[in-house]
Amino acid sequence: MKVTVDADTCTGCELCTDAVPDVFAMEGSVAKAKADVVPAGQEDAVKDAAGNCPVEAIKTEE
Repeated sequence: MKVTVDADTCTGCELCTDAVPDVFAMEGSVAKAKADVVPAGQEDAVKDAAGNCPVEAIKTEE
């Protein structure tokens, strides 16, 4: 699975970085994905983070 964060949409609420710190990190005032490909075993947590993002800035792709 691939994951991206739209920096123009992200509000920097840090919900994703708190939920999945192995995948998301803050870069300045916005979140970013640490790698394009989600590590094995983290897929469900990333999907949850995407679903919980208040501005829908996280996009996943199988």
